[in-house]
Amino acid sequence: MLCAKKLSFARKGTPILRGASLSVHPGEVTAVIGPNGAGKSTLLHLLSGALTPDEGAVTLDGELLSVWSRAGLAQRRAVLPQSSELTFPFRVLEVVLMGRSAHSGRSSLHHDLEIAAAALEEVDAGHLAERIYPTLSGGERQRVQLARVMAQIWPEAAGDRPRYLLLDEPTNNLDLTHQHRLLVFARRLAGQGVGVLAILHDPNLAALYADRIVLLVEGRVQCEGAVDSVLTEDQIEKAFKLRVAVQRHPTRGCPQLIPL
Repeated sequence: MLCAKKLSFARKGTPILRGASLSVHPGEVTAVIGPNGAGKSTLLHLLSGALTPDEGAVTLDGELLSVWSRAGLAQRRAVLPQSSELTFPFRVLEVVLMGRSAHSGRSSLHHDLEIAAAALEEVDAGHLAERIYPTLSGGERQRVQLARVMAQIWPEAAGDRPRYLLLDEPTNNLDLTHQHRLLVFARRLAGQGVGVLAILHDPNLAALYADRIVLLVEGRVQCEGAVDSVLTEDQIEKAFKLRVAVQRHPTRGCPQLIPL
């Protein structure tokens, strides 16, 4: 399990997180929602090890992230940032292969190529393999970057230890179809035992695909738990200062928010 325990973090003296705790469980999709400036991306960066908390700790399998080697950590968790700048004229397949660098010396080029191709197919981007990356649209780049991070933590053998995928606003730049395809893919990964954490702006998307929701407000966890326990009229109005009605999805039965 990937756990954050009472994380506090400040930037230039301004508190960003204030004692935030959560756990990412293997086989589940956890969505983090909250207003702009709530500290969602900072929380993800602390969970990934890109930032070090001022107080509190992040552990993977009960061990502090700081004791993990960079390669060992990279083989267990991958991060899809909000944007990935790459201007060199790499082919798409080469970009996805970058995700296999954590396995250097443990995997053959042939095996890495097979995984990169499979990851592209998983995100509906196999047809882009020979395209030059900077020529892609924003949505196409996002799907290629998702394939890259998936190649990084691709299961190598039966009985592999749990892996974790951290997604920072992954539906940015995606059209409606690919927003849902990406989250369907996240659900499929969870079904394979991957622990997925996704920062999402849309509570209704979170309700459709998440097992658990964390509602972050002003650097604190206002509430967390099953979708029905978090997406209530009172909790949403308190967090977003917006009155909503909660209705049921006509086929899935999960809550959906209607602004009043």
